[in-house]
Amino acid sequence: MRNAIIGLFGFVFLTACGEQGGTVGGSVQSAGSLAADVPPGEVLATVDGLTVDEKSFEAAAARKIPASGDALSADEKKEVLDRLVDEKLLYKAALAKGLDQDPKVQKVMINTLLREAVYGNVRNSDFTDENLQAYFDKHVDEFVVPAKVQIQRILVKVTDERPDAAAKAEAQRIRVQVVADPKGFKELAKKHSEDPYRRRGGDVGFVPKKGKPGLDQAVVDKAFGMKKDGISKVFKSDDGYNILMVPNRREKVERTFQQMKGSVLRKVKNEKLKSLYDDFVANLRGGSTIVTHDDKLAAIEVKAARRPAGPGMGGPGTGGPRPGKVHGGK
Repeated sequence: MRNAIIGLFGFVFLTACGEQGGTVGGSVQSAGSLAADVPPGEVLATVDGLTVDEKSFEAAAARKIPASGDALSADEKKEVLDRLVDEKLLYKAALAKGLDQDPKVQKVMINTLLREAVYGNVRNSDFTDENLQAYFDKHVDEFVVPAKVQIQRILVKVTDERPDAAAKAEAQRIRVQVVADPKGFKELAKKHSEDPYRRRGGDVGFVPKKGKPGLDQAVVDKAFGMKKDGISKVFKSDDGYNILMVPNRREKVERTFQQMKGSVLRKVKNEKLKSLYDDFVANLRGGSTIVTHDDKLAAIEVKAARRPAGPGMGGPGTGGPRPGKVHGGK
């Protein structure tokens, strides 16, 4: 029941907050002011100070199909108006229960506000081919697919129970087995390797020259100096002794502006959206009194979220336009 009310509140507030400001992050914004260029028309009903205007009625009535003829009957129009009145009543009941403080409801309000105040102000047609070409020419390296090598790795760590000399000897012993049967690398990695990729048979995946989080750069540098299907000698990195294989290599691929025009548009548009978002929020902050309690914040322990090793690490950011997603495209 509570979720149903929350869902309804998220819908109803769109019509109601035109007359009553919605609270977003502590700042009051009037949704009606965002569309002030569209007159609401005559007031058709009043519910405890909230009004149902002609424009809201027409929008709702347009979705109702007449039972006969081309126009709604008087009873059908009254039915539409009664439903809008009911929505105002439900909206006020939801407010009385404090549902506007529910994070899900606030997210609906925030997203609606941003669509009208930020995202709706940027269209694909705002960016000419000349703009996009200039951006591409300035950031051409961002649109190059970098060279990559596929790395398979066996790591033998140095520990208190296994000192440096013993770890090196163990790695060399394993390498002899790899050289004798390169196809058995994965099984040897599953059995002996001591890094997060052990379960995958030591397969780190395809890695660019700049490396990847959690992988020692010395390992990447060594792999890039190897030939396809090569087996490295035992070498030491910060986390222990390594044996590498490079099953595959991918060369750098350069792309033309025409091939990447869509990607260029997304990047340019997202940069514009982020700038507008930052300005909009900065203005809200400038007009608000904000008090943060840093001492209480410091006392809260937040453990890092566990992330899977290998490809797919990371997650969506918080707040603002998401990279790679174009809002309000038209």
